[in-house]
Amino acid sequence: MPLTDIPPSVPQKPRRGRPRGAPDASLAHQSLIRAGLEHLTEKGYSSVGVDEILKAARVPKGSFYHYFRNKADFGLALIEAYDTYFARLLDQAFLDGSLAPLARLRLFTRMAEEGMARHGFRRGCLVGNLGQEMGALPDDFRAALIGVLETWQRRTAQLFREAQACGELSADHDPDALAEAFWIGWEGAILRAKLELRPDPLHSFTRTFGRHFVTRTQE
Repeated sequence: MPLTDIPPSVPQKPRRGRPRGAPDASLAHQSLIRAGLEHLTEKGYSSVGVDEILKAARVPKGSFYHYFRNKADFGLALIEAYDTYFARLLDQAFLDGSLAPLARLRLFTRMAEEGMARHGFRRGCLVGNLGQEMGALPDDFRAALIGVLETWQRRTAQLFREAQACGELSADHDPDALAEAFWIGWEGAILRAKLELRPDPLHSFTRTFGRHFVTRTQE
């Protein structure tokens, strides 16, 4: 499941009665989430309007307001959907018992690059994109985005602890600090790859980051 491939929708309780003549409710919700993620990972939140999402999803406006109070409510739902999807992505890489811990991290970065390449490096990370726009977004987006990033960091820190336990990573490193540094750098690399429409920033980051945590026995 590459980074910018679109996840299935996250079930959400309808807010109003189903609009007359609307498509199947679950299909409409999934289409809206999919269209929202496609557009926001490429264009961002501020430059995409509800009408553009409706056109891409091919659902009537009533279906949108059946699930979401407004665009901000929709944005929070997209963060939730992306977080659910990303948990599966991390599971796929980080729980691969056939690989050593640091090889699982490299698997994740390869999967992410493949996902970006599939879309010509025009789609980035939803969380990173929204973080760049935070000054113009509703303030409750801030806590949601920080919460997602902290979850990713905790999972990566656990991977680094496993690497220490098997001798892949020096015990001198603080897994939590290293995980935070990874995600700060990785999100920057994603942004730069999207800007330049090429994978080189991803390669540069992974090479540089890797040189700082390889144990002497591996050198």
